[in-house]
Amino acid sequence: MPQDSLISGLLRRYGETYSSELGLDLSGNIPAHLFRWLCACLLMSAPISARLAMRATRALADKGWTTPAKLALSHWADRKSVLTAAGYARFDEKTATLLGELAEKIMTDYDGDLRGLRERAHRDPLTERKLLKEFKGIGDVGADIFCREAQVVWKELYPFADDRTYAAARSLGLPEDVTYLSALVEPEKFPDLLTALIRADMTGETAESLGLSDRAPEDD
Repeated sequence: MPQDSLISGLLRRYGETYSSELGLDLSGNIPAHLFRWLCACLLMSAPISARLAMRATRALADKGWTTPAKLALSHWADRKSVLTAAGYARFDEKTATLLGELAEKIMTDYDGDLRGLRERAHRDPLTERKLLKEFKGIGDVGADIFCREAQVVWKELYPFADDRTYAAARSLGLPEDVTYLSALVEPEKFPDLLTALIRADMTGETAESLGLSDRAPEDD
């Protein structure tokens, strides 16, 4: 099928980023939004569905834990209870600890503002990634997820794609090349395309189905 139709179908059906789904506007470089996105990346790093990780992220916000300072003041038992209720039961105890440590580290190392990590790294992508992985619970997968969508505002990360998106691109017959993929859309839409690739791959889409069907996406 024509490549333009494939890309159009991807973006039309699956092009909402995870951060946008959470109500976060990363393009504004707002500290609270960056913090909530990092928490989401930690939650999505576990071997659990994206749907449950997103539910758990929303549950943290519903409790008012939307900044490092607020989360750092929460009690471990309360964090565990919220995660359990959100369906994160298999990982609730460990993750409750990791979230508390993440918040405390941002308070201690970056005065409660994750943008300080970027400045400490002198806006060098490799150093930013290294500093992200100093947070317990944020490994290669979590850093990939963070950079995939943060590149919309931390411009030095652009163009960024990871192994997960390359695998999704391959399944749809697209080259596993970040330069090629980033040229398919405007820079500000690149995170949308990467998310669309991943969502489509998780639901078993093919190039043909994306071009022929307008049905709504299924839950992850």
